[in-house]
Amino acid sequence: MADKQRTLAGEVTVSGVGLHKGLNANLTLKPAPDNFGFKFQRIDVEGKPIIEADCDLVVDTSRGTTLGKNGVTVSTIEHVLAALVGCKIDNVLMEIDGPEVPILDGSSAPFVKAIQAAGCIEQETERVYFEIKENLTFEDHDRQIEMLAVPQDDFRVTVMVDYNSPILGTQHAAMYRLDEFINEIAPCRTFVFVRELEVLVKNNLIKGGDLDNAIVICDTDIPQDKLDELAKLLGKPSVKVEGKGILNNTKPLFLNEPARHKLLDIVGDLALVGMPIKGHILAARPGHYGNVAFAKKIKALIQEEKQKKRKGIYEPYDLNKPAVIDIHEIQKLLPHRQPFLLIDKIVELNDDSIVGIKNITMNEDFFRGHFPDAPVMPGVLQVEAMAQVGGVFALKRVPDPENYLTFFMSIDKVKFKNKVIPGDTVVFKLQLLTPIRRGIVHMRGEAFVREKLVMEAEMMAQLAKVKSTETTAAAASSN
Repeated sequence: MADKQRTLAGEVTVSGVGLHKGLNANLTLKPAPDNFGFKFQRIDVEGKPIIEADCDLVVDTSRGTTLGKNGVTVSTIEHVLAALVGCKIDNVLMEIDGPEVPILDGSSAPFVKAIQAAGCIEQETERVYFEIKENLTFEDHDRQIEMLAVPQDDFRVTVMVDYNSPILGTQHAAMYRLDEFINEIAPCRTFVFVRELEVLVKNNLIKGGDLDNAIVICDTDIPQDKLDELAKLLGKPSVKVEGKGILNNTKPLFLNEPARHKLLDIVGDLALVGMPIKGHILAARPGHYGNVAFAKKIKALIQEEKQKKRKGIYEPYDLNKPAVIDIHEIQKLLPHRQPFLLIDKIVELNDDSIVGIKNITMNEDFFRGHFPDAPVMPGVLQVEAMAQVGGVFALKRVPDPENYLTFFMSIDKVKFKNKVIPGDTVVFKLQLLTPIRRGIVHMRGEAFVREKLVMEAEMMAQLAKVKSTETTAAAASSN
């Protein structure tokens, strides 16, 4: 079944200090309508401006991702966005009364906990994914960043980090399914090297930084007087190096926690694409700069695809796919026969969708009169062919299809976009709109010739059980 969009069942607030400015902020996550997406609202600014979670609105990626619109910004957004994606939430308004999202413990776990406390509800609109259909790459040689997206049925992320550090070494992390995010990725905290801390503090950053919201890594020998100076900068009585070059903050949750946190950041930053992704993201030495740049490349592909669809142009279907149901089995399922059997094979059959193919030749009976000098497949027969594909889908859902017939109940939103003529191969793609109940099958279909949409419609039919003798009679009467 196609899954539906989801929003929160109620509102929830998280409060804390911002990482860099050190200001307290309250972030309230609120339910939002279908197709709303993720949006931030600065309620502490006059006019309460809204800033969309959009990669094109990113204004800074140093030490976090910052969105900006008309001079108003909201920073360190990646952890809450990752939590929303990981909890499979699509539509949320996030009201905030400060310039930074609270850093909390430096991970997504507190946001996940808040989302789970609020609960979620399913909405009416189907979730639409952007499917990676071919390899997409991004490289930045100066930063040694490499990112690659390859086709995959789910959202998968694989990360490699290498900071030339004897403590970290080269680390890898992977999320094979989004279901793994909550337990395996969300709790992983941000990290920083001791050598970076002094620079950050002296540049008036990480005012909200604390040994409780980051793993601090010491990969070089630092004398105690330097550590004492660092303790003063952080407002701590003392700090020391423990274990494998980790300051005396909390113990790492995983041996590869830094790599897992980089994966978390990718999940959050790619939420700025604006729709969920089906694809495998592979990243070497990623950071917010590369994540956002890659998100922009993906969004550009989405916009290009939308432009093509507005013009009725689609990716050509692979006509070389073998049949999963050939013409012989089709004739066992459907009572239709020549000249009214209008599909040749089924090439895909899933739980909620089906793809069928019709080869159009000049030998079709209807071309004798429609039209002798300008042969065009009648629109009503295109609808009928689509309905026959839907009929195969429905009849494959019953154990004894020979005792069933499908009868039209309604046809809606029918549009004819381009002519179908001899020599064309029509690909019919149908998607189930609602679960089949009491034999009612409700589907939406699109018909393509090469890269062009030629027809679309919504149709509803009734699966009706009849006696085998009645089936025979019905089949005979249709010929």
